[in-house]
Amino acid sequence: MMKTTIQVAGESATTPAPVIVKAPEPRANKSVSLGRRMLRAWQLYAMLLIPLVWVAIFCYWPLYGIQIAFRDYTPAHGITGSDWVGLKYFVRFLSSYQFFELIKNTVVLHMYELLVAFPAPILLALALNTLRQKVFSRIVQLVAYAPNFLSAVVVVGIMTMMLSPSTGVVNQFFSAVGLPRIDFMGQSEWFQSLYVFSGVWQSAGFAAIIYLAALAGVPPELHEAAKMDGASQLRRVWHIDLPSIMPIAVIMLILNIGSILNVGFEKVLLMQNPLNLDISQVINTYVYQVGLNSAVPQYSYATAIGIFQSVVGVILLLLANWMARRITKSGLL
Repeated sequence: MMKTTIQVAGESATTPAPVIVKAPEPRANKSVSLGRRMLRAWQLYAMLLIPLVWVAIFCYWPLYGIQIAFRDYTPAHGITGSDWVGLKYFVRFLSSYQFFELIKNTVVLHMYELLVAFPAPILLALALNTLRQKVFSRIVQLVAYAPNFLSAVVVVGIMTMMLSPSTGVVNQFFSAVGLPRIDFMGQSEWFQSLYVFSGVWQSAGFAAIIYLAALAGVPPELHEAAKMDGASQLRRVWHIDLPSIMPIAVIMLILNIGSILNVGFEKVLLMQNPLNLDISQVINTYVYQVGLNSAVPQYSYATAIGIFQSVVGVILLLLANWMARRITKSGLL
């Protein structure tokens, strides 16, 4: 390093000369091509290929058959060989005498299920989260989760045996206490309640898992501070636990509203009989009846009804999401 001498009032001082720092040269752009990145992580892309193929085959390729709803389809002529009829089958369904009855049965059953079954897993999750005895809490969770692994056939079979007018446990109890026997499965006024509450018993425990996961992320310091302020258990649940699961609850509510015309098919069909057909005939079972279970299957008519059901579901989903964003500031999009 060079030194310079400065004369100040007869004295000399030595100061170092300024050092010039050379800026580093810009590095060459060494961007890796997409093909090289995929080659380096080919194991991950190979694992991703399997679900993509499944989605393409079973979710997107069947969309080719949607045009059946706009054609007078017959298996002999095939899809492209059938005559084009436009919106004929949509107009036929909308003008059918069964249209309003099907819409009413479907919407009423779904709204009944929404009012009863939607808050059930939330209440169960809040109750399990407040239990201090962890062993008892785990036992309750196990018992509540188990019915979810039963098929709809088994659940309806259990209801049929327990509610049988002659050999059912419930009616035998009624006879023992002097009450008249009731044909639960044969009277239409019992159909909706049996469907909804059996669904709560079957699915509430498993549906509570997502809310329990959200409650597990609540900082314990919030509850400790609330205890020091004298808040009761109910107030802590209302002001701490419930707001923490509210975004998830809103998303689940939006999804439920979007499927308002898509009431479960298997369970309704299994519980359906000629005695309760006036209230148990929903859109899904009607599509099965006219499309596959009739003497002359009406493929185009059934497909048109299914498209109508899907379009209405998408509209309701977007509308519910818009309302949720306006009211709660949370939603799917």
